[in-house]
Amino acid sequence: MSERPSTPRRLAHAARLALLGAGALAISACAQDAPQDTWAPEGENAQTIHNLQWPIFLVAGIVGVIVMAVVLYAVIKFKDRGQPIPEQSHGNPIIEYTFIALPAAILAVIAGFTVNTIFDLAETQDTECVINVTGQQWWWEYDYPVAADGSICGYTPSNAAAVPLITSGQVIIPTDTKVLIRGTSRDVIHSFWIPKLNGKRDMVPGRVHTWRFHADGPGIYAGQCTEFCGLSHANMRMEMIALDPDDFQAWLDNQLEPYQSPEAGTLAAAGEVTYVSQCARCHQVDGLVDGNGDPIVSAPDQWVYSGAAPNLTNFMTRNTFAGASWDLLTPACRDEVWNASPEDFGAAYLKGVTPECLNEIDLKEWLRDAPAKKPMYADATALLETDGKVRGMPNLGLSEDQINELVAYLLERK
Repeated sequence: MSERPSTPRRLAHAARLALLGAGALAISACAQDAPQDTWAPEGENAQTIHNLQWPIFLVAGIVGVIVMAVVLYAVIKFKDRGQPIPEQSHGNPIIEYTFIALPAAILAVIAGFTVNTIFDLAETQDTECVINVTGQQWWWEYDYPVAADGSICGYTPSNAAAVPLITSGQVIIPTDTKVLIRGTSRDVIHSFWIPKLNGKRDMVPGRVHTWRFHADGPGIYAGQCTEFCGLSHANMRMEMIALDPDDFQAWLDNQLEPYQSPEAGTLAAAGEVTYVSQCARCHQVDGLVDGNGDPIVSAPDQWVYSGAAPNLTNFMTRNTFAGASWDLLTPACRDEVWNASPEDFGAAYLKGVTPECLNEIDLKEWLRDAPAKKPMYADATALLETDGKVRGMPNLGLSEDQINELVAYLLERK
């Protein structure tokens, strides 16, 4: 039977673990390229949260150091060396009331500032742009409603009458504009969180929760769902793109451009045919018509259990797909957009996905077998419980020729 380690050895081991943990924490704090860094606010609301959290962390750190120092002192000072038991302080009202009143006072001060910050963050009366956000399994849908004056987010399309604009994965906002997010969910509770611009807000079925966003400058702000919502919860991400006013106007005009069919006889034209036969039943492309010239309107509620699928109009104006889980851009091209200067960011983003920058590997893997890339359900026999409707994007059994045709067709959707 092995002997139990002595107290000094246990203390030394604990000290080594504490130092290791502190070192790991210090290294992680110095990590670069953290797109979801809560300590790097880039918007008014995120700055409000930052102004609250850093003094609280500072106070908590000081209290933690004091407590650890007192514990360490007590362990060393009163180590059992055969001496009489020290005088006990239990029942001493001065000590007990002090150690009740002091933490209570600290928490009361923190609570006061926290409640005030919560009310500030809940303010939405000063917003200038409205975007409806719906959590799906497992992606985010964005709907830009048209105002009474025909504008969208305060911008009037210069080349077409404004119509409701629907997109997914990436939500586009103008800089220096207070944006009202009206969020809900189609299925389960999701949580919308873009750390550099604001805190978290749950999106609950049957309810509409409001949240205000503001970006100081142009750029890409990454986020993710933070409420466990099913098998692909970890693959439910989002990106908020902030564009300067002129660039936002250009983006809006482009989104509302009339649909253009690919040139006859091209690979993209063959892809349009494949798209209509294989994809259009669930995915909407605004302006797409059938052989009789009638609009093709998707009906995902008849085919997928969730009742919704992403709108793919202007698909290649986005940088991501499948719930922003994968990039449409190659790593090199992605870095060019993410690391563009504020002056150059708008042009870099509005360029969209070009053939040279297309991440064909991930996109083709998705078209080849989507459920293998992003799990939709744990057991394929679950189809028997959903009236034959599939959960998420199914495996369409496309041939390699059809995949190449669809990629060529999608490349023209921008």
